[in-house]
Parts: sequence; C-alpha cells; structure tokens
Amino acid sequence: MPTIRPHRHEKSQERIMSFREKNVLITGGGGHVGSVLAKAFAERGANLALVDSSGQALDRCAKEIGARTNARVTTVVADLQSSEAPGAILEAIRDWERVDVIVHTAAFVGTTGLEGWVVPFEEQRIETWEAAIKVNLTAVFAINQALYPELLRSQSPSVVHISSIYGMVGPDYSLYEGIEGMGNPAAYAVSKGGMDQLTRWMATSLAPKVRVNGINLGGVFRSQDPRFVERYCQRVPLKRMGSEEDVVGPVLFLASDDSAYVTGQNLCVDGGYTIW
Repeated sequence: MPTIRPHRHEKSQERIMSFREKNVLITGGGGHVGSVLAKAFAERGANLALVDSSGQALDRCAKEIGARTNARVTTVVADLQSSEAPGAILEAIRDWERVDVIVHTAAFVGTTGLEGWVVPFEEQRIETWEAAIKVNLTAVFAINQALYPELLRSQSPSVVHISSIYGMVGPDYSLYEGIEGMGNPAAYAVSKGGMDQLTRWMATSLAPKVRVNGINLGGVFRSQDPRFVERYCQRVPLKRMGSEEDVVGPVLFLASDDSAYVTGQNLCVDGGYTIW
C-alpha cells in the first residue's frame, strides 16, 4: 500500500487563517471585492501588492488599510488589457522575496465606455468581447505565468480566481426583463467559464507545488434596480443577494494553509443559486 505522508503545519488558534509575514497580491485591489479582501488580509498580518487600473481607488484603499493596520501596501496602476501589465507588477514587487498568495478579482464589466456590451446578441461588438477576454482571462494567465517563479519561493503558495456563477450556468433573462442597462453579455460568461477551466488546468499542471482554486460568485447587492433585486432574491434559496463580506471567509480559507489539501475546486458562493 502507498505510504501516506500528511501535510503538517502548526494550527494553533493564533495561526488559523493567519497571513503574518506572507506576501499577497490582489488584482482589482481597488474594486468592490478586491478592496474588502485587501483589508481582510491586512488585518491578518499580510503584506499587500494591489493592482488596479484606477490609481485613485488604490490610494483610497491603501489609506484605509494604513489607518487600521501596520501592513505594508504596494500599489500598482496597470491596464490589464496591456501585455506590459505582468512586467509592471514584477517590477513593483522586486523587493519581495516571494509571492505567497495571488487573488484575481479584476474583471471587465463594461464600464470603460466601449459600446456593444449589455445589448442583444446581434449588437455585441468584437472589440468589447476582446477587451473582456483580455482582462478577465488572458491577464489572469499572463500574471500567474509571470509570477510563477515567485510563487515557487513560497512554502505554501496559493492562487485564488474570483469567477462567477455565469461561468457555470446560462443567464436567466427574466431577471432583467424591462430593466435598461442590465443583462448578461456573452463575453463575460465565456471569460468566466474559461477562468473555471484555467483553475482546473493550473491545479493539475502546477501540482504539487502550487494550489489553485476558484470562487464562483453569485449576484452581489450594489443598489441595483429594485425589480432585479426582488426577482434575484426569489431565485436564490437563501433569499438575499450577496455582499463583498460574504466572499472574505471562502477566499481566506482557500488562500490559507487551512485548505492545504484543497486544489482545483470552484467553490460556489451564491446563496444556493446554482443548486436549482
């Protein structure tokens, strides 16, 4: 019979979900989900590198973290549509000895002024499709690849992809009926489905050295049209939309040594949306 060698690490109350002296990089670090995760990691002792296209959002997040913790925060303003972004990130963290955790929260959601996003199928534009694929999928691969040598210097490296339930299931258009500006573009769904498969591919290909997992996030409440909110809540077993705080525990778990025997998983954080 094969010999079983259990992974051993200290698990005292002080060390559970602790990231003390660990280096954590978060893409989309100035955004809704990324900034909440950044604060959670900082509160648990992590040093941070936050990547975002908005320098103003990064500065605001770094200031809030500085007021609450002693965490060291590096900010990187980068356009993830650009092939130069991975190099800019590497340059910004050149003083780090290693990267322990990467969390990808950055996503193209159609707010850059490009046309052809939340429109009927026949009007969805190739330029907007390509922009979404670059940010939501290509950049994830490219950054993971560029930082792979840095991950290998960690004793327990972990990568977490923030995906979506729409990488798993088709859209329910009844949720958006009669509401202007809301919908489910093909590029978003396809890019998130690609991210889910990238999670599985990387988990297999980088094992046993690097663990890679994903979160399939359901709808998050951000003051959407009340008609959409009511319909969505009726569609979800837990009868509410999610919040940024709902993502914190699952991400911290997947990033930490408390999930040392978990890899290649896409965990649904969706209030049960995908079980119906």
